[in-house]
Amino acid sequence: MTNGWSWIRIATILVYLFLFAPVAVVILLAFNANQFGSFPIEGFSLRWFNSLLHNDAIVRAFKTSLLLGALTSAISTTIGTMAAVAMVRYDFPGKKAISSLLIAPILIPEVVLAVALLLFLQFLELPKSFGLLLMGHVVFTLPFVLLVVQARLVSIRRDVEEAAMSLGATPIQTFFEITLPLMLPAVMAGMLFSFTISFDDITGTLFWKPGGVETVPTQIFAMLRNSISPEINALGAVMVIFTVALPLIATAIARHMSAQRMKAKTQN
Repeated sequence: MTNGWSWIRIATILVYLFLFAPVAVVILLAFNANQFGSFPIEGFSLRWFNSLLHNDAIVRAFKTSLLLGALTSAISTTIGTMAAVAMVRYDFPGKKAISSLLIAPILIPEVVLAVALLLFLQFLELPKSFGLLLMGHVVFTLPFVLLVVQARLVSIRRDVEEAAMSLGATPIQTFFEITLPLMLPAVMAGMLFSFTISFDDITGTLFWKPGGVETVPTQIFAMLRNSISPEINALGAVMVIFTVALPLIATAIARHMSAQRMKAKTQN
């Protein structure tokens, strides 16, 4: 039995190495002083990161990705939170159908969803625009927010809210002063999910983006058509660091908020 678990551990390590070794290679080559990405690395240099700062197309794409991700996370989190409250706390006709409809985008392959939305826009004779690109990202990220917030809301006892309303609080006051603080970590996690997914998305963005608008993933894809530049490695390293650091920062903030709430309860 012990020998079997040892083989499972070895297989797991090999799988993780296969998955993350290319990411580590990209990060290492981003600091390579040589213009041609190859091993062994000839020297440590930040010249390619400096080149990114002076590349107008990359800077513009990064700003577009940040704006798109921020708007997507704000809209998806707002709609997803309200939908989660409605699904968990209230009963109404068509509840199961609406819930299935909201979660459906996560079950459909992204390329199918992208083509379907593109054909639908062509049917409506609507030109591609940043607003439609934003709408596509919201449709794709909304299920993640809904599922995360809904799972947290189910664990929040209903009698806590009923106690607040029995003491004179209105439903709106109960939501903002009782329910929302209790599910805030899930709301923050859903916002983080939607931002990260929007920031890294390339399949749907390639179908939905208007001409002249590039995000970081589509900019990398366009740069790869010509040649593999060291700037691509530097940009990939920035994206990896950004998408890894953001969840870590959000987790630290959530833990700090939870500790502050526990401390306040202990003092009271």
